[in-house]
Amino acid sequence: MTLQTDFDDYANRWPDEIGVACFASFLAQTPHAFEREHLAGHFTGSAWLVSADGARVLLTHHRKLNRWLQLGGHADGDSDLAQVALREAEEESGLTDLQVEREPFDLDRHWIPARGNEPGHWHYDVRYVVRATGSEAFAISEESLALAWKPISDMAGDSLAEESLRRMANKWLSRGA
Repeated sequence: MTLQTDFDDYANRWPDEIGVACFASFLAQTPHAFEREHLAGHFTGSAWLVSADGARVLLTHHRKLNRWLQLGGHADGDSDLAQVALREAEEESGLTDLQVEREPFDLDRHWIPARGNEPGHWHYDVRYVVRATGSEAFAISEESLALAWKPISDMAGDSLAEESLRRMANKWLSRGA
């Protein structure tokens, strides 16, 4: 499977989501799409990190953005974004015994504001389900102010939660996990 095929399959699974085509276009037209040095924008990989029972998701209170978000980060040249999501989940949570699903769970293009010498840019974030299969005792990394297991059912209707977190919560609940 290629990432292009993954985007095509995703568009078929979620036909009502807008913006999916921009991911395929960005992939096809951007030679350095997996490098953070591509200042206009780049791919990132994120983890919808769910508990073994599927009822909770591990979120980070992101240090730089000061918001509750899913775990994830830059591809740094790795075009296997499922592997990027798994690596970031392990690094940012300290959890081991994690398993990643290979098909994208969610796509989200979002603007990252300028910070210091880094100009504002787009993140083309490809999100994957990562499941905790062992201990759920996490360790907070330097990238987080806090980590917390949050009930997915509560998040689905929480008007204060990020829109993309609500979307993923509703997707997760709709698949009967």
